[in-house]
Amino acid sequence: MLDFIFGLLSHDLGIDLGTSNTLVYVRDKGILIREPSVVARHRKTKQVIAIGREAKRMLGKTPATIEAIRPLRGGVIADFDAAEAMLKHYITLVHQLPSRSILPRIPRPKVVVGIPSGVTEVERRAVQEAAISAGAREAYLIEEPMAAAIGAGLPVEDSQGSFVCDIGGGTTEIAVLSLGGIVVNRSIKIAGDEMDEAISSFIRLKYSLLIGEQTAEEIKLAVGSAYPVDKESRQAVVRGRDIETGLPKTIRVGEAEIREALVPVIQQIIEGIAETIEETPPELTSDIVEHGIVMAGGGSLLRGIDKMLSREIKMPVWVTDDPQTAVVRGCGKLLTDTALLGKVKVAARKS
Repeated sequence: MLDFIFGLLSHDLGIDLGTSNTLVYVRDKGILIREPSVVARHRKTKQVIAIGREAKRMLGKTPATIEAIRPLRGGVIADFDAAEAMLKHYITLVHQLPSRSILPRIPRPKVVVGIPSGVTEVERRAVQEAAISAGAREAYLIEEPMAAAIGAGLPVEDSQGSFVCDIGGGTTEIAVLSLGGIVVNRSIKIAGDEMDEAISSFIRLKYSLLIGEQTAEEIKLAVGSAYPVDKESRQAVVRGRDIETGLPKTIRVGEAEIREALVPVIQQIIEGIAETIEETPPELTSDIVEHGIVMAGGGSLLRGIDKMLSREIKMPVWVTDDPQTAVVRGCGKLLTDTALLGKVKVAARKS
């Protein structure tokens, strides 16, 4: 009875708790929150100063008394208190939004959270405890490749095999799905963050220029590519600190240079996909060859990465619509499909 009352008075949520970004899907309303997974707080008192975009702007710019951190690393919680504070902030924020209902909104939602497929039992429990501590009355965990497949509209309950590659910020999730379960999967800690680090290292070695992680990400978004798709005319202006003189320095980098920097990272993703296909049963492999590999996650927006994968793997590759939101849309669909949620959840806990 109490659960029914809370269901009326609170918004059920689907959450993609990502290394780079956190997205929140509100039942019957859609995606209402898309914010960077960053928390700024006072070093000694641990008082939270900013969360999301405002906190991300502080990265690399804080005084000694303030720290701007990312609560998740490699797809798992690295700082429990910061992750709890971030979840609590978004749950509260959703319930403060204007509503047509005359009933008061009480932030005690049921939440479905996407997690990497390779996490340990301890890491799963940390996500559940963070959600419950942040105010959730029920917390269900679903593996990200399954959530991405549901969000992309793939027939996950059918006997037809589906292949999903979800390139996020901290991990790349690769999985073969059939009959409502994951048949073969691989979670590798090579994704968007490693692309940023590769760009930063390349510029440091080639131009003796030090740049921050935000600058590296901006370069990736501006001129990053995995495969030459058009004229190599795009360039980015890069500002940083000269290693030799210690003074500010400005250079220009082209698309071909950044592609060269990204080759080692993309190659590891290709190897992960190839190894997963090798472990896939022959009957499912024939389905994958027919229907192709489906790409999701922010990393799949890198220009030409689908063409590069298709050339190397020798299979059709296509990027789902709005790949960045595939996982959270999948979590959102499970809020209304309790039968499917019962099949695909990997853990559940009530407060």
